Amino acid sequence: MTALVGARVFDGERFLDDCAVIIEGGRIAAVVPYAQRPRAGGERDLGGGLLAPGFVDVQVNGGGGALMHDDPSAAVVARIAESHRKFGSVGVMPTLVTDAPEKTRAAIAATRAARRSHPSVLGIHLEGPFLDPTRKGAHQAKYVRAIEPADVETIVGADCGAVMVTVAPNRVAPDVIRRLVARGALVSLGHAEASYEEAQAGLAAGAQAFTHLFNAMSPLQGRRPGMVGAALDSREAYVGVIADGHHVHPASLRVAFAAKSRDRIMLITDAMPPAADGPDSFLLQDRRVARVDGCLRLEDGTIAGSTLTMDEAVRYCVATVGLPLADALRMASRVPATFLRRGDDLGRIAPGYLASLVHLDDALRVRETWVEGEPALAEAAA
Repeated sequence: MTALVGARVFDGERFLDDCAVIIEGGRIAAVVPYAQRPRAGGERDLGGGLLAPGFVDVQVNGGGGALMHDDPSAAVVARIAESHRKFGSVGVMPTLVTDAPEKTRAAIAATRAARRSHPSVLGIHLEGPFLDPTRKGAHQAKYVRAIEPADVETIVGADCGAVMVTVAPNRVAPDVIRRLVARGALVSLGHAEASYEEAQAGLAAGAQAFTHLFNAMSPLQGRRPGMVGAALDSREAYVGVIADGHHVHPASLRVAFAAKSRDRIMLITDAMPPAADGPDSFLLQDRRVARVDGCLRLEDGTIAGSTLTMDEAVRYCVATVGLPLADALRMASRVPATFLRRGDDLGRIAPGYLASLVHLDDALRVRETWVEGEPALAEAAA
C-alpha cells in the first residue's frame, strides 16, 4: 500500500485539497483527507503540483522516433507507448495509416503481442484504408479502397483490446458500419467529402465518433453543413481534436467547445515519430516528412500528423484557447477512456479505478506517471 500526498488532486470531476490517494495492488483503494491517511505502508510526498487521471490518446501513429507503420512489431508498439508515457499518456491506441491488408494484419498482431506486457497499449486505431481519396490528407491514394467482407472479419476478430476504425461515410455503407459496431468495433467517421446526410446515416448505423474534427472532412457551410456540421450537431457523437495550433485555429476550437458537450470532446495527438523527443524528420511510406516551424509536412506541404504530446494539448487548450483546466483534463483522460468503454477503470481517481495517473507541476508539465500503480519518472518531459 502506498499513499500519495502533497499534491492537489483532480479526481476527474473536481479538485481536492489536503487529501491522500491510497494505491494498493495497482488500483486506487481510497481517496481520504490527509489527516485520515493510513499509517501502514509507504508514503510519497509529491511536493506540490497536481495529481490527475493519466491521459488517454486514441490516435497516436508514433513517437520517440518510432512509427507504427514503419515497423508494425510489438517492440515498436511498446516504444511508442513508453515514449508518450513520459508526457502523461497512460493509455494509447497505436494508429496505422492506410496501407495494404498485410500491413493491417501485422499491426494487429503487433498490438496484440505488445498488450501482453504493456497495459498502456489499449488497442489499435485503423485509420483507413476505407477512406475518400478526395480527402485523403497524407494517406496514399493507391492504398485507399472499398471495404470487403474479409476486412470486416479482420477488424472484428482482431482480439487486441479496443478496435477503432476510421471510415468515410460516403464510401462505407451504413449496413457495413452496422455490422462492425454490432461485433464490437468503434467506428469513427473521417477523411471524406461526405454530405451532412451521409454522415448522419453513418451515425444512425452506429458510428460513435469523428476523426480529427475539421481536418480532412467536408466543412460547415450555411446551406451545406457537411461532416463538420454533422459532428457539431450530434449530441452523442464523440469528436477528436488536434489542439496544436497548426491543425485547427483556436477560434474554431472555441466554436467546437461551445457547440459540443464537453463530455464528447477528446484531445488527441495524431503524433508521428518526431513527437515525444523524436527526430525532426522521418519517412512515411518512402515519403519524407519534416518538421517545419513546429508542423510536420510532406514535401508538397500537406500536413502529416503532428509532433504533439497530450500534456502539450492540455496546456494549449488552457493557455491559448481559454478552456477551464478541469475541462481540458477531462478531455485528455475521462472522455477518451469512456469512448473506449474503459470509463469504469480509467479516467478517474476514485476507489476501484486503476492507479494510472499523471503528476503535473504548476506549469502543467509532467513530473511523473503511473500505469496501474507502477511509477515512471518523466524528467525528459520537463
